[in-house]
Amino acid sequence: MSKIAATVAVATSLLSSTAIAQDAKPTIILVHGAFADSSSWNGVVTHLQNDGYRTVAVANPLRSVTNDAQTVSDVVASIEGPVVLVGHSYGGQVISNVTTAEDKVKSLVYVAAFAPDADEAAAELAGQFPGSTLGDALSPPVQIAGGGVDLYIDQAKFHDQFAHDVPADQAALMAAGQRPITEAALTEKSGDPAWKSLPSYFVYGDGDKNIPAEALGFMAERAGSKRTVVIEGASHVVMVSHPDAVAELIIEAAQ
Repeated sequence: MSKIAATVAVATSLLSSTAIAQDAKPTIILVHGAFADSSSWNGVVTHLQNDGYRTVAVANPLRSVTNDAQTVSDVVASIEGPVVLVGHSYGGQVISNVTTAEDKVKSLVYVAAFAPDADEAAAELAGQFPGSTLGDALSPPVQIAGGGVDLYIDQAKFHDQFAHDVPADQAALMAAGQRPITEAALTEKSGDPAWKSLPSYFVYGDGDKNIPAEALGFMAERAGSKRTVVIEGASHVVMVSHPDAVAELIIEAAQ
């Protein structure tokens, strides 16, 4: 091979590698909230994977903001390349407190989620605006060995409270498999939030009975949301009832 041909071959290889790096899509990390689990993202994951995105639905421990944010931070650190963090409900507080380099996280997506400021707690934000009926829908607290309590939604009230726009048989399965959250996690104060330095996007339903739509709109505006999608009549599990709309916003945040 001549020197000219060899030089062209090397240059072509470098250009191709650069193009591949530029075209590489970020990994989408999905963080569920209280009374849900990773399967709540199934419809969103299907849409994202069909569009060529690698996805990781983290098993959020729901024990404390500090512990849960560290769990997600560890997952972020294990992934090569940029990521988009997506949080549902309490998961929004978790992604707001992830401790990782800003150049690793491309953007944040809040799905019917809390976006607290420093020294704010999820329970405090939910009660700041009228409309939440979650308190009346909870089962008696479950005592935890060593102190504290776990909170569940009463299965008989789950469909109406949490997922009114999801078929009843599907909501019944979600109610049976719901993950409890500690009361301490809902009352723990947030640290300095990532949304102050990263672009954020919001999607929620105006029929949400867990977090009032007014509260969600307030948090989106305060965070300087790049785009806010409000789905008419949608419940708190908007990612289950409207997975395509949620996935489309995530893709926009990833581009």
